[in-house]
Amino acid sequence: MTTIGEALITLLEAHGVDTVFGIPGVHTVELYRGLARSKIRHVTPRHEQGAGFMADGYARASGKPGIAFVITGPGLTNTITAMGQARADSVPILVISGVNATPTLGKGLGHLHELPDQRGMMEKVALFSHRVTEAGELPGVLARAFALFSSSRPGPVHIEIPTDVMSLPASGIVPLLRNSAPPEPDVAAIAEAARL
Repeated sequence: MTTIGEALITLLEAHGVDTVFGIPGVHTVELYRGLARSKIRHVTPRHEQGAGFMADGYARASGKPGIAFVITGPGLTNTITAMGQARADSVPILVISGVNATPTLGKGLGHLHELPDQRGMMEKVALFSHRVTEAGELPGVLARAFALFSSSRPGPVHIEIPTDVMSLPASGIVPLLRNSAPPEPDVAAIAEAARL
């Protein structure tokens, strides 16, 4: 059985991802299970903030989106500075985080690394933040992220997957690939600027 976490790795490969940065944890086990069987290279920093800045640096140096895998709560909050930098400088990075099981969210039960509303926090810095609730959402949410990465103003995107959802079956998921070329310059605006 292929899980949602494992299917996500296959979809990232289909989008051309060859490197991810992150620290394995209990909230991201299924991502790493899929990563072990893929050709994607994993780089482990000492700290999640390092994962965020490595993803930013990778994107700047390679011209491809940088990807970071982090756990919920403090793991995710440690990436906020890197995401803010990516937002300010229009750098395409994708931060994929775990989050506690769906039935516990927002209840303040004191689960490991629980925050009241981590997605709400990410919406302030990311171009968009999405919580995956079923396997069928994966192709569309990744297509949206990668379309934004090749837009005129790319930036950080956040996807969170609850631990109970990450381990659900996800057979038959196929990528939704869009031919998204970078935007072309406005020739008239360039000509006008040259006349100045």
